[in-house]
Amino acid sequence: MSAAAALPAAVPPANGPLALPARLQALSPGQRMRLAAGVALLVAIAIAAVVIGRTPDWRVLYANLADKDGGAIVAQLAQMNVPYKYSEGGGAVMVPADKVHDLRLRLAAQGLPKGSVVGYELTDSNRFGMTQFQEKLSFQRALEGELTRSIQALGSVQSARVHLALPTQNGFFREQQKPSASVLLSLYPGRALERAQVAGIVHLVASSVPELNPAAVSVVDDSGKLLSGNGEGAGAAGGGGGVDAQQLAYTQQIEQQLTRRIMDILEPIVGRQNVKAQVTADVDFSKTEATSEEHKPNLAANASAVRSQQTVESTGPGAGGAAAAGGVPGATTNQPPTPPAAPINGAAAPLAPTGAAAAATAAAAPSRRESVTNYEVDKTIRTVRGATGQVRRLSAAVVVNYQGIVNADGKSTPTALPPEQLEKMTALVRESIGFSSERGDSVNLMNAPFLGEAAAAPVLPWWKRPEMLDLVRSLAWPVSLGLLGVLVLFGLVRPGLKLAAAHKPAEAVPALPAPPGAQLSALIADETPRPALGTSEAGRLSAPAEVPEQARLEGARQMARQNPVAVANIVKTWINGDAARA
Repeated sequence: MSAAAALPAAVPPANGPLALPARLQALSPGQRMRLAAGVALLVAIAIAAVVIGRTPDWRVLYANLADKDGGAIVAQLAQMNVPYKYSEGGGAVMVPADKVHDLRLRLAAQGLPKGSVVGYELTDSNRFGMTQFQEKLSFQRALEGELTRSIQALGSVQSARVHLALPTQNGFFREQQKPSASVLLSLYPGRALERAQVAGIVHLVASSVPELNPAAVSVVDDSGKLLSGNGEGAGAAGGGGGVDAQQLAYTQQIEQQLTRRIMDILEPIVGRQNVKAQVTADVDFSKTEATSEEHKPNLAANASAVRSQQTVESTGPGAGGAAAAGGVPGATTNQPPTPPAAPINGAAAPLAPTGAAAAATAAAAPSRRESVTNYEVDKTIRTVRGATGQVRRLSAAVVVNYQGIVNADGKSTPTALPPEQLEKMTALVRESIGFSSERGDSVNLMNAPFLGEAAAAPVLPWWKRPEMLDLVRSLAWPVSLGLLGVLVLFGLVRPGLKLAAAHKPAEAVPALPAPPGAQLSALIADETPRPALGTSEAGRLSAPAEVPEQARLEGARQMARQNPVAVANIVKTWINGDAARA
C-alpha cells in the first residue's frame, strides 16, 4: 500500500434509500422528539382545516313554525337528503346557508309551510254526511281564518286570533240577535298600533260579517288592553262621544295645510331651511241645534190674512132672546094669518096684519148683529244646527334664521333681521292663516340663529365596518390554523430537518494504500492529508484513480478493521470541521 492510503466511502450516497433514516439516527433524542411533535402538529392542523372547511354555515330556513308544519318540513328535508338542525329551544329549522333560497322555493312548490291558520280551504275536504251544524261550524272557522290572515298582513301585527259569535237566525223569533266579534293581537316588540289602524281592523271585521255592527267588535292586545273604544267602535257607529280617528286626521290636515302656507310664503324671502313653523288648531266637533220663534207687530187689516170669521144676528126685544108672547089668548091667536083678499100686484097698499100676525110683527121690531174676524199672526220659527269641525282658535309659532351677510373678507356673518322686516313677515303670516282677533288667534314670529346641523356620524375605518368584521369572523379559523401551521413548520420541523441534513455522512473516495505507519503519521501531523487525495513522489497532491464502487467499499472495510481509531478520528474531524490535534 502507498504512504497515503485513502479511506473508501463506507456510507451510501445522501440521496439513497437509507438517507432519511440515517439522518434521523444521527439526531439526538431531544431533536427527534421536537421534530416528531412538529410533524404531529402539522397533521393535526391539516385535519382541523379540513373539518372546519367542510362544516356548513347554518342559516334559518323557517322560524316560529307550528308543530305540524315543522314535522312536515323536517320529513321533506330528510327525503331530500339535506342536513338540518334545530336552533336552541327548537324555535327554528336551520339548513346550510347556500341552500336556503333553493329549499324555500322547493318547499313552497309543495305548499309548505301550510301555516296553523286555515281559511276557506277547510271547506275543500267536506266529507259525506256532514250535519248542518258541522257545515256552519266549518264556515265559521274558515271565516275566522281568513280574517286572521288579513290582520296578520299588517306590518306591526305578529300574530292574531279572531273569534266570531254568529247566532242562529230564525224567522220565528221576534227579535233577532246580532253577531259580534273579538280580535286578539300580538304585536312585534317595540311597535304599537295607531288609532286609525285599530279602527281599520274594526271595520275590516265588521265589513266581512253580515249585519255586524262595528260597535260589537272588540280589539285586545296580548297584554289584555282594550284597543277599541268609543272612537273606533261605538263612535264609528254614531253612538259615542269622544274624538275618533277621522276627527284627529281632520285636525292634523288643517294644521299641516296652514303650516305649508306659512312655509310657502316665507321661504322665498329667507331661503329654504331658514324658517320653521308650527300651527295649532282648536277645532270644535260638538253638535249644536237651536230653535227660535219670532212674532212681528200686527199689520193693517187689508195687509193681513183672515184666518176665520164669524157673524151672529139676532132680532127681538131681548137682544137676541126669544120674542115675547102677545095677542089675545085663545085659539084665534094660534091661527096663521089670513091671506090678503086682493092680489099683491095692483094692490094699493098691503093690508095690515091683524090678530096674531100684527102682534108678532110689532114684537119683532128690535134686532142685534155680531161679527168676529180672526187674522193670522206673523210668526217665524227658525232651527239652526251647528256644523262640526269649526275652528275655534288658531295659534302659529314661526322661527326665522339670521340672515348671512358676507363681509369684506368673504366670510358670512349671521345678522339679525331688522324689526320692520319682521313686522311685515308677521303680517304675511297672519294673512296666510286667516287671522281673526274675534276668535282670539295668536301669531308669534321670532328671529334667532339656527344651530348648524349635527355633525355627520364619523365614517368608520374599514377594519371596524360590520361587513369587514363578518369577513374576519368567517376567516378567523382558517387564518389562525394557517399561521399556526407556519409557526410549527418553521419553528419545529424545519430546524429538525436542517440538523438531519447536517448529520448526513460525506461521500468518501478511495485512495491508494498507505505504507505501514502512515496512519500514525497522519494522526500526529499538523495537517492531515485528505483520504480522497494521494501524494506523488514530489510531494504534490494528485487526483485518485477511478476505482469501482465495490472496490471502494471493500477498501473502507479493510481500513476500519486495520485501524479503527484512525477512522473514528477522521469521522470526528469531518463532523467538527477542525483538524485533529495529537
